[in-house]
Amino acid sequence: MLRIGALVSGGGTNLQAILDAIDAGIIPNAKVELVISNKKKAFALERASKAGIKTAVIGRKSYESSADFDYALSEALRASSVDLILLAGFMAILGPGFFTHFENKVMNVHPALIPAFSGPGYYGLKVHEAVLATGCKVTGASVHFVTPEVDAGPLILQKAVDVHQDDDAESLQKRVMEEAEWQIYPQAVSLFAQGRLSVHGHHVIISQ
Repeated sequence: MLRIGALVSGGGTNLQAILDAIDAGIIPNAKVELVISNKKKAFALERASKAGIKTAVIGRKSYESSADFDYALSEALRASSVDLILLAGFMAILGPGFFTHFENKVMNVHPALIPAFSGPGYYGLKVHEAVLATGCKVTGASVHFVTPEVDAGPLILQKAVDVHQDDDAESLQKRVMEEAEWQIYPQAVSLFAQGRLSVHGHHVIISQ
C-alpha cells in the first residue's frame, strides 16, 4: 500500500484529482493518509475531511525559522509513515532540510512546460498571464520530483495544451488543469505506486 501525504494551501483541485483517481483504480493500491495545509481556511482541508482523511494545519508564522517550519512538516509526515508526498497547490518553498528523509519522494505539478514559465514568481494565474503576454501558441503542465531549487527537479511527465486566440488567464488556467494537470498528476502517482519510476541524475526513467 502506497501511503500518500499531501501539502496544500488552497482549493485542492489537484488533490481531488488524486482522490478520484485512487477511487477509480487509476492509482493502484494507494491511500492518502494525511493532508497538511499552511492555511487554516484552505478548502482543500474540507475536501480531505469529507473523504475521511486526517488533516493538520501547520503555519509558517508559528515557527521562528523556515528550517523549523520544514522540520515540523517533515515530522508530521514521517509520523504518518508516508511513502510519497504530493504538493497540491502548496504555496510555500521547502528548504533543503525537508528533503533529508524525502529525496525523490516529493512530487509537484506545475502549470507550464518546464523549463518555460517556471521558477520563483511563476505560480497560479501569473504563469498563464506570462504565457499569454509572450504570445505562445502552446503551453501545458509538468509533473516533477521536487528539489530545493524551485521547479527544477527531475521531470516525470509533461502534456501540451493549445493556447486559444480568445484566451484570458482564467480560461487558459481552467483548460490546462482539465486537459493536463488532472490527467498527468494521477498518471505520475500511478507510475510511482507501481514502482516504475527511477531517477538517474536529472532524468526520470519510466520502466515498462
